[in-house]
Amino acid sequence: MGYNVVDNNNLRWLLLLSLVLLLHQPCIEATSSTQRYKNAYATMMYVGTPRDYEFYVAVRVLIKSLFKLNVQADLVVIASVDVPLPWIRALEEEDGAKVLRVSNMDNPYKHQDNFDRRFKLSLNKLYAWSLVDYDRVVMLDADNLFLQNTDELFQCGQFCAVFINPCVFHTGLFVLQPSMVVFKDMVNELQNGRENPDGADQGFIASYFPELLDKPMFHPPSNGTKLDGTYRLPLGYQMDASYYYLKLRWSIPCGPNSVITFPGAPWLKPWYWWSWPVLPLGLQWHEQRRQTLGYASEITVTVIQSAIYIGIVAMTRLAKPNLSKLCYRRSDKSINLAHNSLKLVALWCILAAYATPFFIIPHTIHPLLGWILYLLGSFAFCSIAINVFLLPMLPVLVPWLGIVGTLLVMAFPWYPDGIVRAMCVFFYAFICAPFLWTSMVRIVAGLRLSLEREAFLPRFAECYPHSWFNKLF
Repeated sequence: MGYNVVDNNNLRWLLLLSLVLLLHQPCIEATSSTQRYKNAYATMMYVGTPRDYEFYVAVRVLIKSLFKLNVQADLVVIASVDVPLPWIRALEEEDGAKVLRVSNMDNPYKHQDNFDRRFKLSLNKLYAWSLVDYDRVVMLDADNLFLQNTDELFQCGQFCAVFINPCVFHTGLFVLQPSMVVFKDMVNELQNGRENPDGADQGFIASYFPELLDKPMFHPPSNGTKLDGTYRLPLGYQMDASYYYLKLRWSIPCGPNSVITFPGAPWLKPWYWWSWPVLPLGLQWHEQRRQTLGYASEITVTVIQSAIYIGIVAMTRLAKPNLSKLCYRRSDKSINLAHNSLKLVALWCILAAYATPFFIIPHTIHPLLGWILYLLGSFAFCSIAINVFLLPMLPVLVPWLGIVGTLLVMAFPWYPDGIVRAMCVFFYAFICAPFLWTSMVRIVAGLRLSLEREAFLPRFAECYPHSWFNKLF
C-alpha cells in the first residue's frame, strides 16, 4: 500500500513537471524568435582617423534611433578588429546591436593621385555581402538621420540604391541580398584592380553595378513580398541635406521623406556643435541624439571647462597681470625690436583667444551648449590679453560681438528660402568688415601707446616682487 502511495506521488510530480515544461516551451521559442530577424540594418566602424570618436557617437545614435522606430530587423555593426573593446561592449550591451568583427580590407587604390585617406578602410563595407544569415540587408553610413520606419526596403531586390547625383547612385544607403558568391567576386575584382574613380567604396560599388541607372523605380508591393532584380530607390529614402538648405524646407516629390543624409564637407557633419546654425539640420540630428544617447559623456568636461573659464575671468580682473608691472629698463638698444615683438605676440594672443576654444570643447556636444561654452571661453582668453597688454576692451571684443551677431543672423527662423538666408549672412559680413578693421587699427594703436607710455622690456634677471603677486598672496 505504501509502495503504491509512493508511486502515485512520483507520478503526480512527473506529470506536474511535464506540464510546466510544456507551458514554458512556447515562451522560450517566442523569446528567441523576437531576438532574431531575417533582415538587418547594418553600418560599419573602423579606426585610424582623427575623427574616430565622433563616428563612434554617430553610429550609436544611428543604432538607437532605429531601435526607437521599432524596426523589425537586427541592428548589425561591421567593426574592424582594432575598434576599442569598450566601444564594442557599449554597442552590444547598451545599444542592442550585433557586432561583427572583421579584418580591415586592403585598399588597392590607396596610391591613386585623387585618393582621400579618410576612405582608406571604407571598403570594409563590402563585408555586408557576407551577412548570409539574412535575406536582405540595408547598409548605412553613420551620417544618416531616420525620420520614420523604412522596413519596406527589405522588400527590394538583390541591389537597390538612391541617385542623389543625376548619374551616380550614393552608397550611404543601399539594399542588398547577401551572397558569398558576390562577396568573393568583389574581393577578386579588388585584387584584379577593377577601375575605381575615387578609390573608396562609392567608386567601387558604382562600377560594380553600372546598369542601375536604367533599372525601374522601387515601389514596395502591398502584399509584403520581396522583389527580385535591381531597382532604383526613390530620392525620399536618402534626401541630400543640400536640397533642404536651398529652400529651407523639403520638397521631395518621389517616395516617402524617410531618411536624411549629410554628404559633403567632413568638418560640417551634423554631430559637430559648430555645424549649427551654419547648417540648420544639425539641430535636428542633435535632437535625435538627445532623445536616444544623451550627452552624459560630455557634461563633466563642459562643467569643468566652464569653471575654468569663469576662474580665468575672475583672476584677470583681480590680479591685473599686465607686463608694465614687470621689471624693465628704458635704455636698451633693442627696445624697438622688443616693442615690435610684443605687438606681434599680442595680436597672436588675441587670435589664439578666438581659436583655442574650438579645439578643446567636446566636438559632439549639443550646439547650444557648445556655442555658449565657446563664447565664454573666448571671452576668458581675451580678458587675459586685454589685461596683460593693457589693451582697450571694446576693440578686442568686436570679433566676439560679431560672432554673436552672426549666430543670430544665421539662426533667424523666418527666412523664406536659403538664397535669402545666404544673402543676409553676406550682407551682415559686409557691414561688419569695417568694424573689424577699425578694431584692429585701435588694438595696434593701443599697443603702441601702452608701449610708449610704459617703455617696458622685461628683464627677469633683475625682477623684484610684483604688486599683483602681493595682491594674490
